[in-house]
Amino acid sequence: MEPATIIVVDDDAGIRTVVRQALMRAGYMVRTTDSAAGLWKLIGQGVGDAIITDVLLPDTNGLDMIPLIAAKKPGVPVIVMSAQNTLTTAVRATEQGAFDYLPKPFDLDELTRAVAAGLATTKSLPAEPKPSKPDENLPMIGRSAAMQEVYRTMARVVPTDLTVMVLGESGTGKELVARALHDLGSRRTGPFVAINMAAIPRDLIETELFGHERGAFTGAQGRATGRFEQAQGGTLFLDEIGDMPMDAQTRLLRVLQSGEFTTVGGTRTIRTDVRIIAATHKDLKRLIDEGRFREDLYYRLNVVPIRLPPLRARAGDIPELARHFLDTAAEEGLPRRVLDAGALQWLMDWPWPGNVRELENAMRRLSALARDELVTAAVCELWIARSDERDGENRVADPASTRADSLQNVVADWLERTIRAAANPPEDGLYGRLLAEFERPLLELALDLSRGNQVRAAKLLGVNRNTLRKMLTERGVEPVRRRGDLET
Repeated sequence: MEPATIIVVDDDAGIRTVVRQALMRAGYMVRTTDSAAGLWKLIGQGVGDAIITDVLLPDTNGLDMIPLIAAKKPGVPVIVMSAQNTLTTAVRATEQGAFDYLPKPFDLDELTRAVAAGLATTKSLPAEPKPSKPDENLPMIGRSAAMQEVYRTMARVVPTDLTVMVLGESGTGKELVARALHDLGSRRTGPFVAINMAAIPRDLIETELFGHERGAFTGAQGRATGRFEQAQGGTLFLDEIGDMPMDAQTRLLRVLQSGEFTTVGGTRTIRTDVRIIAATHKDLKRLIDEGRFREDLYYRLNVVPIRLPPLRARAGDIPELARHFLDTAAEEGLPRRVLDAGALQWLMDWPWPGNVRELENAMRRLSALARDELVTAAVCELWIARSDERDGENRVADPASTRADSLQNVVADWLERTIRAAANPPEDGLYGRLLAEFERPLLELALDLSRGNQVRAAKLLGVNRNTLRKMLTERGVEPVRRRGDLET
């Protein structure tokens, strides 16, 4: 059998040579050209079982050629390579019908694997591009290798309604990924509804998710729509899914399995029409091992995982991100600041434990507090590193009173946001519900510190063992036993 012929289109002679050699080593025939005109000439000669093309060509845009290639040679896989390593490029390549997208620089073995997969597929490319174009002003910034895999995965799931699990440390931009998937997908005209599972009292989660009918419970003076109903035709983003209580997990699983739900106190079945995107910074597999997250719900949500890298793993993106945040601060009325080369290097060397969110706040701080327009490394040291050191000194000055004030402030802030600002008045029994919210994590912490030994946990809490068992039952906390730990 005669080997397949691959056409390589790129105006860079060095890239053409390297790609040609790699493909020939893999056993393919290769024809190369530096322009779209050369490609059309080869296609006119009946040449080409697969095509590899750059995006920026001297006489056209490589992405615009894909539907034209499909019209002339239906079924021929087109692999796009580009130095424009943005989410927009990856998504547009997928929308135009590219078989695969490889950001430069790419691994030559990965390229030959993509060619082999493209030749093996029988899927035809679309004859025409989709009419809609993605928004160029996406909130996803970064061209690092770590972000390229994120963009490629996002580009492949954008046209689908598959459930996505976004994983990553706090501050890495998980909600931005969810919004981008919504804004680029077929549900872009529908609502995007976000709910933070960690910010809702345990007893109110079902009402928040599914709504309630008038008279469903004390204080329910009218019907309230839940987030599932609000998100009909759009996307429901379940943030911090790892903080969802077990009983609510069970109800959510039933809805995801059946595609139907009823409101609290209602009898009418409502059919769901939402795309689910979940996110967490927690290790869900560890929570499963500890009995704190349902394994079946995990696999229901983790259909397509997207793991966001921490900022320290994509330091090359920091200059672009920092400039973006400084420009945004200037647009909002803060003084304009410019980073010199030393400042950029300082920012790239800083560990950023708070990730992109910390970087954004640091740039706002520099905009407001730096004296001069030009920001140097010394200024970054003063207002970022030393400022954090001073904050640390203040935190340890009076640990007992600081922790107490901090807890009191956190509770007060939570009550203000969740109870006082709620659209509906709170139902009776507020004290008991709040106590339950506090007791559950306290019980879990006591069990963790005592390594599952209930006698030690009871002693730590200052209650007897029977009281502890009653509390565990009432709050739905599983007394997880760890291997090798024996109760006395």
